[in-house]
Amino acid sequence: MLRVAGARLLDDRDRGGVRAALDADPVAACMVAARVEIAGLDPWRLGGELWAVGSRMEGLCFSGANLVPLRGERSAIRAFADRARRHGRACSSLVGRAELVLPLWEDLAPGWAPAREVRADQPLMVLAGPPTVRPDMQVRPVRIEELDRYLPAAIAMFTEEVGIDPRAGDGGVGYRARVAELVSAGRAFARFEDGEVVFKAEIGALSSRVGQIQGVWVHPDRRGQGLGMLGTAAVAARLAAWGKISSLYVNGFNHRARATYDRIGFQQVASFATVLF
Repeated sequence: MLRVAGARLLDDRDRGGVRAALDADPVAACMVAARVEIAGLDPWRLGGELWAVGSRMEGLCFSGANLVPLRGERSAIRAFADRARRHGRACSSLVGRAELVLPLWEDLAPGWAPAREVRADQPLMVLAGPPTVRPDMQVRPVRIEELDRYLPAAIAMFTEEVGIDPRAGDGGVGYRARVAELVSAGRAFARFEDGEVVFKAEIGALSSRVGQIQGVWVHPDRRGQGLGMLGTAAVAARLAAWGKISSLYVNGFNHRARATYDRIGFQQVASFATVLF
């Protein structure tokens, strides 16, 4: 049993140990690993803090726009909850491996509830190599001059998936900037027909080993025609060409999407959970 005195804040002196810990779980840790590889552990550059428990980082948690527990026994999760309570809730969600997120939420719920939604079963799926179906060759990276045509599809996807309009609060300035960043990085993909997006997806996080596909969306008028499967396969093929593992997570109740990803060749390797505020 790990004995803890509390979760401590890490800095760049801990970078080697953090990288080793993240490398031990590259798919589940992709979102955080992508940040650390670029920004190091300085909170200002990282956009959040990394907390650890134990001399060898037996417990690890990222605290930023999302609260992401990465590893740890129950005692470490309690230590992370204690530190999060002291800081107050600044995150929009808890997300990560279900076996870590759900106990963390159990500890935080008395002070942080109610959550807007708890998604307790989200299969984390992986494709290590090219897809098993032929990709849609009309799916390509979005060009920055196409941002205004791409953005309505991104807003529609976010609203459907998360349940809120991403333009709320600041009129969409922040969300537009995030989408523009993905487009500029060549990580937003779409199929255009007559100037309109009929399929879209993004590589939301890209580490040295893994690319996490997110925001898969098909225009309502074109659903049921295979665009989602072949379009997602196109993004996975791009990641395979880059030498990356493709990953994504999906709501457990979305049986249609799960069947689509199965056909592409994705296999479940773990379960995620998300608590939305």
